[in-house]
Amino acid sequence: MLNLLTSEQIRKADKHTIQHKPISSVDLMERASEAFTELFIKNYPDKNKPIAVYCGTGNNGGDGLAIARLLNQKGYNINVKISRFSGKSTTDFDINLARIVARKIAFDEFNSFSELKEETADIIIDALLGSGLNKPLQGEWLTLVEWLNSLGKPIISVDIPTGFSAEGPIIKQNVTIKAELTICFHRPKINFLLPESELCINRFEVVDIGLDERFIQSVDTPYKFLEASDIKSRLKKRKSFSHKGTYGHTLIIAGAPETMGAALLCAEASLHTGSGLTTACIPPEGLIALNIRIPEVMARLRYRSLPIDLIWDKYNVVAIGPGLGTSADSKQVLEETLKNFRHPMVIDADAINILSTNPELIFGIPKFSVLTPHVKEFDRLFGTHETWWDRMETGIKKAKELHLIIILKNRYSMIFLPAGECIFNPTGTPAMATGGMGDVLTGIIASFLAQGYKPEDAAILGVYLHGKAGEEIEKAEGVAVVPASKLAQGIARF
Repeated sequence: MLNLLTSEQIRKADKHTIQHKPISSVDLMERASEAFTELFIKNYPDKNKPIAVYCGTGNNGGDGLAIARLLNQKGYNINVKISRFSGKSTTDFDINLARIVARKIAFDEFNSFSELKEETADIIIDALLGSGLNKPLQGEWLTLVEWLNSLGKPIISVDIPTGFSAEGPIIKQNVTIKAELTICFHRPKINFLLPESELCINRFEVVDIGLDERFIQSVDTPYKFLEASDIKSRLKKRKSFSHKGTYGHTLIIAGAPETMGAALLCAEASLHTGSGLTTACIPPEGLIALNIRIPEVMARLRYRSLPIDLIWDKYNVVAIGPGLGTSADSKQVLEETLKNFRHPMVIDADAINILSTNPELIFGIPKFSVLTPHVKEFDRLFGTHETWWDRMETGIKKAKELHLIIILKNRYSMIFLPAGECIFNPTGTPAMATGGMGDVLTGIIASFLAQGYKPEDAAILGVYLHGKAGEEIEKAEGVAVVPASKLAQGIARF
């Protein structure tokens, strides 16, 4: 897993790299600018379109000057605009400005916004302010950014859009550069992975600038980013003489007469993810649908309450909640389940909604169980939050306090572990924004638990492979929407 760092920690990584590689700070800036330029050229290969590079006088501006010089060397039509609002500059900025002068690249300097002329460039590169900004834009900076946004031209930000905070609560009212593309250095900023970032970041890409990776991975941080290697190291191969009993038995308590689809999706995902046996505890109205759609899944019928002869010890894991409803009968079903099944379980959807109105039940959840709320369910359970950063902090706190694994579903789903970590998942696609996807995820995670995976690994594998399957189906079939049923059936391929 990759460590994700705050802006202050990244600055320490810069300093450590400079001291121990060794490399000078201006040469590290050159390396970062070369990486930016290479990716920029891949995205914007047309050299006939004029480009304006707006630079501040700090190190982000120094990056911008170096990028302007490198693009000029590649034959791009470059004009540099330097804001002198601050009245001071860094050493590395000054070095790169001297290099711009030596190469005779045109540049304009302005001390106030009123000195700016009409912008005729087709593309704008934003290198005004870097990640050190810790307050909203004001005065001339605010006016400049509002004007750049109003031009309607594609803006590419260097490392971070001007005005955007790398970490901490994202205030929607704050003005920032609205970047079509942000090319960030070495790691994504933590806030890039939160939904509010879409206000100013259409997409981002990360380039390696050669920071000391060993140092970065040694930094104490609760924020992590999943990689494909984390999945390969956790997945177990099936052994030659294994049988259905080897891979556990999943009990899914789900569905109501009008929401049987949720139970079917959950059970189907459990089956195709490899649970040796899957039993669906469902209302009698769903039996025919279950037998027709998934004949491999066994049924226990639930007439308002759980079957009185349910033998809990038969099952390795229980998943409860999809389509269950929130009636008094459903509450009783959840209470009986929490009382009788004392191993880690997966709790989703209506089971979470029942917990939110009966908070005393939370303390009866077996340790290391997995909760899979979407944002509204999360807020119902843990209280209303103003920002996603606040939700992240709550998730870390509650997972630790309750000894639970909490998955806050999102574009970059967050997996909160009892050890106090927040792991971001990189996989997934907007094509998966369809009903039933959460039910499928519940079945996948339950299946991994039934097969004997540790709860932490079951959650990590489930979230990553769920998103990866969606990506692959979208790509293979060229579809804009991936139905949950198709993912439930196709998960085994991934």
